[in-house]
Amino acid sequence: MSTSLRVFVFIAGVCVSVGASWVLVQRLERVGKRLRFSEALLGMVAALAADGPEITTAITALIDHDRSIGAGVVLGSNAFNLAALLGLAALVAGTITLHRRVVLMNGAVALWVAGLTLLAVFGVLGVLAALLGALIVLAAYLVLLGGGGKVTRRLGLPAGWSGWLAQAIGEEELELEAAIHPRRGGINDGVMALVALAVVIGASVAVERSAAALGRDWALAPILVGALVLAVVTSLPNAVAGIYLAARGRGAATLSTALNSNVLNAVGGLLIPASILGLGSPSAETRLVAFAYGALTVLALICAFLDSGLRRAAGAAIIIAYGAFAVVLIAGA
Repeated sequence: MSTSLRVFVFIAGVCVSVGASWVLVQRLERVGKRLRFSEALLGMVAALAADGPEITTAITALIDHDRSIGAGVVLGSNAFNLAALLGLAALVAGTITLHRRVVLMNGAVALWVAGLTLLAVFGVLGVLAALLGALIVLAAYLVLLGGGGKVTRRLGLPAGWSGWLAQAIGEEELELEAAIHPRRGGINDGVMALVALAVVIGASVAVERSAAALGRDWALAPILVGALVLAVVTSLPNAVAGIYLAARGRGAATLSTALNSNVLNAVGGLLIPASILGLGSPSAETRLVAFAYGALTVLALICAFLDSGLRRAAGAAIIIAYGAFAVVLIAGA
């Protein structure tokens, strides 16, 4: 295949993957509405659907033994999500107002999964152990989102803790109710979701393989192809959604989209396939990308908690930090 044809396949694959992901999100939201999912759980389902290109691309790279690309897509996408969904969104909106309870609840899950992912990448913790630790917390989080206050009362927690969790879930529900408003779906929506999922998978496979081939043609380091090129283009649907929500003043929905997307990316795109296919020995560049993902997560959450939101200064700081990471990565590759 010629280089020009690979470029065409890459661009076409990106466009098809993004378009199919949009259809997939819409249809799954309708199915979730039909099944009476809570707004927060509906948001998680939407985040999973929007993450289809990143997860599929990363898994394809790991199957093809392009481990630098596979890890780079997930870790790089997570770093870019924070810069685009939170940093750029704060610059565009001026201020993203957030409830501190929502920051703490979502942030705790995001930090836990990010920490386990970094430990796995750095070889401190086995991939399977990291996956099990992440799945336990993620499952508990999904149960809370699905059951809301009813679940918190059944946990037998002290009244103060139970009330705090119920308030945090309620605040996120109010934000997402205004941000996500699909109609009730039917069988056609389920069928269309399956078709869209198949298209996303096929297009993402084509994107990964054409990008890897172009990287070899142009003598680009695999980590640059994964952590910068593929990470950015596969994260565009999430970035657009985050900026749109922030501009409408839906702060908790913006934060939820960014953090939940990153959690699902790390678990579904890296830890699960790596526990089966192996992670290999990460390069220094891959570790740099992992560190950037962790550091940007901490920076964004600290700013969000201290100011009960993100202002333009905090957004600029997140973007500058991401830019510095990109420059260091390019220089060292």
